[in-house]
Amino acid sequence: MPLARPSWESRLGRRLKLRDLHILATVVRWGSMAKAAAQLSMSQPAVSESVANLEAALRVRLLDRGARGVAPTIYARALLDRVDVVFDELGRAVEAIEYLSDPDAGEVRVAAGDTFASGLLPAAIDRLHRAHPRIAVRVVQASLETLELRELRERRVDLALARVPRDFAHDDLDVEILFEDPHRVVVGEGSPWARRRKVALGDLAGEPWLFAANQVIRDLIAEAFRLQGLEAPPESVTASSILLRNHLLATGRFVTILPDSVLRYNGERWGMKALPIDLGVAPRCAAAVTLRNRTLAPVGEVFLEHVRAASRGMQRR
Repeated sequence: MPLARPSWESRLGRRLKLRDLHILATVVRWGSMAKAAAQLSMSQPAVSESVANLEAALRVRLLDRGARGVAPTIYARALLDRVDVVFDELGRAVEAIEYLSDPDAGEVRVAAGDTFASGLLPAAIDRLHRAHPRIAVRVVQASLETLELRELRERRVDLALARVPRDFAHDDLDVEILFEDPHRVVVGEGSPWARRRKVALGDLAGEPWLFAANQVIRDLIAEAFRLQGLEAPPESVTASSILLRNHLLATGRFVTILPDSVLRYNGERWGMKALPIDLGVAPRCAAAVTLRNRTLAPVGEVFLEHVRAASRGMQRR
């Protein structure tokens, strides 16, 4: 008959301390007891004692010691994977308490790419700041076209704004579609194409094209031309900066594709005009993405409400 497993209370409840877990995480991050001690403003023997206490409580070795420092064992990795979630949830709890004591203050962290930084995100932040000027927004500039959503999954941000296919879904994510955001073929107002009432995609094959520096846009342009039985145009200029691409587009000498939301917020300012061309590809959608089973702090919910409000203008379009 197998032995009964000792209860949490008798084995770990009184011996496992958050401080020790934090110290272990710091040691693993720096790969050295001495470096971790310096970061924590502790003595090295105190750090070693903390790790030893954890090893005694869990009855496994957590660190392999070598000439080059320390490395986590498989047991430490299994522990720290879950500790990250514990500390994150505790952080959410503290934020919730702070919000309950002062609902007009707090901090929300958002991951967004150039597309949102050029349109919806400034509009949402402006609305939020007018209503809650003491709520701080920390924006992590991220490339989200590949939809890895690394910053969100690593819990470095509270939510991400991304352009996704309508059927985009993952077991660990909650996806809220805000509006359809199709790409438009765009030129500067000074372009001779801007004055044409009828333009076909094939007419633009020989024009200098601006490309965003990601494979998703390349594939989208290639697919649109393929559907017309044409080869994709060469990349005259490729740049990750949407600001640089907008400057060049304003000269009237280039052609590019931009999400409708970017055109909506920047068309008049930058002198852009969408051409009457249907690319024929399935549009992506603007979406707010959060981690499933992770509590969004109240201040995050407030920010999300302003994102939804700013999105309603695009929904009507």
